[in-house]
Amino acid sequence: MITPYDWQEGIGNRAQYIEGKLEQGVPVVAVSLAEGILFYTRRRKAQKIYEIYDRVAFAAVGQQSDIEAVRMAALEFASREGFSRSEDDVTLPRIVTAVSNPIKRAFSDFGSAPVVARGILAEVNGTSDEDQYYLLDFDGDYELRSRVVVALGPVDAEATLLAAVESVTTLAEAVDKLGAAFTTLFPEDDPRHLLTPEAVLLRRDNLRDNRFQPV
Repeated sequence: MITPYDWQEGIGNRAQYIEGKLEQGVPVVAVSLAEGILFYTRRRKAQKIYEIYDRVAFAAVGQQSDIEAVRMAALEFASREGFSRSEDDVTLPRIVTAVSNPIKRAFSDFGSAPVVARGILAEVNGTSDEDQYYLLDFDGDYELRSRVVVALGPVDAEATLLAAVESVTTLAEAVDKLGAAFTTLFPEDDPRHLLTPEAVLLRRDNLRDNRFQPV
């Protein structure tokens, strides 16, 4: 018989295991600029920043197979809602709620593997103040954020990355400062130092076909 204490201890062990895995990864940053939302990270081979729907994008750090599973869940929900209802029904809160439920179940069910990923779901709107962000965690919990959000990786990275974009005003400046910050986080003796930068702009204008653009 599993007691509440055993269950709580098991949940704690799961969380500790996942945090240890995530610390080996590379953070993802999303920041609101005049041009739109900039996503920035470094990667090995697989893509880490994805378009989900018009004005909505997803990026994550973690195990690639789990990132892909979360991406597909978000993409399928958004596409289904847009087709069966209307595009106005494809909202960020609805997407994050739909995606978080299976993640929460997987985390609390010791008979299944947990999702080893921490992600950002973002929606670009008319102004930087109107942009929406949700930080989605491996236990299914999520937090509403604004202006800038970091999905970690290394536990000491957030302050460095937030400071890098604190006063940026242009896209070029943000890319340069984030590139320098990542170099600081991962010096030459760290294998992550040589990873490929990945930067994508989710544009704020009405050019829908070209909204999701590599920088």
